[in-house]
Amino acid sequence: MGDNSVVISVSETTDTRENGRLTPLTRINQIAPTQVVDAAQLNYRRPATRFTSKLAIILFFTHLVTASILILFLSVRGFLSRSPSFHPARWFTSLLTSAVASILVAILWPLLVLRYPAKALRAALLLAPSLAVGVAVLLLADDGGGSLASAVLFLALALVLILYCCWITRRLRHAEEILSAAGASVRPTLVLAKYLGLALLAGLVYFSFWTLGAGGLAAGGASRFAALYVLLLLLSLGWTMQAIRYVVHVAVAQLAYARLAWGTEVAVPTAFDTAAMRVLGQVCFGSAAVPVVVTARVAAQAMGSVAGDSDEFLFSCSSCFMGVADRLVTLVNRWGFVYVAVHRQGLGGASAEIWELFVKQGMDKLIDLDLTGPFCFLCGVVGGGVSAMVAGPWVLEAGEGHVAEATVYAFAVGYFMTRIAMAWPQACVAAYHVVFAENPQNNEMGSCIRERMRQLQTSPN
Repeated sequence: MGDNSVVISVSETTDTRENGRLTPLTRINQIAPTQVVDAAQLNYRRPATRFTSKLAIILFFTHLVTASILILFLSVRGFLSRSPSFHPARWFTSLLTSAVASILVAILWPLLVLRYPAKALRAALLLAPSLAVGVAVLLLADDGGGSLASAVLFLALALVLILYCCWITRRLRHAEEILSAAGASVRPTLVLAKYLGLALLAGLVYFSFWTLGAGGLAAGGASRFAALYVLLLLLSLGWTMQAIRYVVHVAVAQLAYARLAWGTEVAVPTAFDTAAMRVLGQVCFGSAAVPVVVTARVAAQAMGSVAGDSDEFLFSCSSCFMGVADRLVTLVNRWGFVYVAVHRQGLGGASAEIWELFVKQGMDKLIDLDLTGPFCFLCGVVGGGVSAMVAGPWVLEAGEGHVAEATVYAFAVGYFMTRIAMAWPQACVAAYHVVFAENPQNNEMGSCIRERMRQLQTSPN
């Protein structure tokens, strides 16, 4: 056994083998919290599907190479046919300044959540719609058609956020309690801050390179394929940033699970090595699949809420769409990353296993009403709004006619940077749910989930 390993006593632990893996039935903290467990000891379950992992990695890095070629092509094309009204220095300075501002916001949010979860929740509820309105007003100050269309979208976003924030008011107390309880499992340390900073730096580096393509597209003027280029650039930015985000999510999930389930600690470098190297294929796959599934489920729930009990033809497919979305979330979900991190399972199998566990413990409704995901989205909107408010005025003052593009790109980088940082508390909550589902009788985790489940059982509304 390696020098960084410890012996785990099993004298008071009852385990069973099921499908070739070791599953703890009862858990007693038999290792001091200051000890570090070798990652090899945590992997009792079957390894991730090699073919799926390799295919996902190949597709992800092929996308990076293709995106790099497209960015270089657009930058050279834009430089050769640059419009006199386009000023590269002002364009790139505004976007890079917004990216730096987004890093500052991204660092602030998880610290605020872990220290003052109640204040962080209420701040997100207030700031997200307010900043969305602010971005819309900024865009309306420009007289371009693209700015007007973007302003309408941000106003619609602000309206939806206002309605949603009013709707979830009664669920805030449980959200505060679980953020506080789960966040305590992974406290801030200098080592963890270093790795989170490296993740944000990776996002900044890619965005800095990405702006070359966006700037070249803006400088080159009108093109038949401009809309397609913008779509491809945004998809590339989204997938890359999501991959960085889920590397952080998987690493922190391993740290939180080990602390909550076994009362042990995994070395932070080991956790990030697992996420960035050993299960990278599942991270690449999940970073593309999970956002799609979440978007489909949100759309299905919104359609179901609007349709109600109506049998009109317009809403005749809402129940079918909801069924498909519910099925997808059982196959691919962010809770599955916990077992990807700890047991190196494939994301599909891990998601299905964990969701089956949630259903068995009667936690499916609680999970469905969990506000951690929406809260992280609101934090992302705040980060995006701050970045857009930093970049937009620079381009607006120059009068270059590219206000909409610069504002939307700045909003995108602010959103993704904040989501990378917010993967920390979100992973802690995911691990908290999974550990509770494995052993609901564990009194060491507090009573917030049990109390919430009793409330849901006695009050269906």
